[in-house]
Amino acid sequence: MADKTSPASGWPLIKGDFHSGDANSCVAVVTMGSHLDEQGICDAGAALCGSCKTENLGLEKVIANVIANPNIRFVLLCGTEVKGHLSGQTLRALHEGGLEGGKVVGSKGAIPFIENLDDAAVKRFQEQTEIVDIMESEDLGEIKAKISELAGKDPGAFGAAPIVVEVKEEEGGAGEEVGEAVELNGDLALIHARFKTIEKMVTDIGYRDRFAAGVYSGKIEGLMIGLIVSFSILGLLLLG
Repeated sequence: MADKTSPASGWPLIKGDFHSGDANSCVAVVTMGSHLDEQGICDAGAALCGSCKTENLGLEKVIANVIANPNIRFVLLCGTEVKGHLSGQTLRALHEGGLEGGKVVGSKGAIPFIENLDDAAVKRFQEQTEIVDIMESEDLGEIKAKISELAGKDPGAFGAAPIVVEVKEEEGGAGEEVGEAVELNGDLALIHARFKTIEKMVTDIGYRDRFAAGVYSGKIEGLMIGLIVSFSILGLLLLG
């Protein structure tokens, strides 16, 4: 039997609308935008099962619960992708490429910015787990079979102590699912992202306008100085 260890006290640490099962299981199941029989999936051998609908706070919650339990070695992605947020694609991208300036490298989601996880937490997630992707499948038989398959490959607990991460909720209330923030749906996320892009464009235009104004002002000032110098020289020549 694979070696097991104790998760962080009180695991799962991050609360939400999900189900937890055997803390010694090596599999956590994320149903992305789908609501399936989470309790049935846990009864089939998963340590944790719930949805993840956002590519920022949602991912943070999933990862925080995973790295707080070194027994979890596989993260099984299933269910449907979330329009706009693309939380499934972003989770895979985070596992593969990590963060750069707080942004998930390679994410195609609307707002893939991570605030509550540092590089050490992300690296731990990458090293501790393997992503297993059967997304777009809502077939409970297939999901349970994959859990059984992964349990047969259990390498044992990751060889390091649990990492405890505090995930701060934004004002307005906690999300309803594992990693779900209710402040934006997919369409609103796209609109919000476009507003951010427009805001950046307006800022860039402002910088260019100020630069152009400075150049113009410099030209006028140079012209005036040139005229003054020219008149001064001409006056000296006439007086001479």
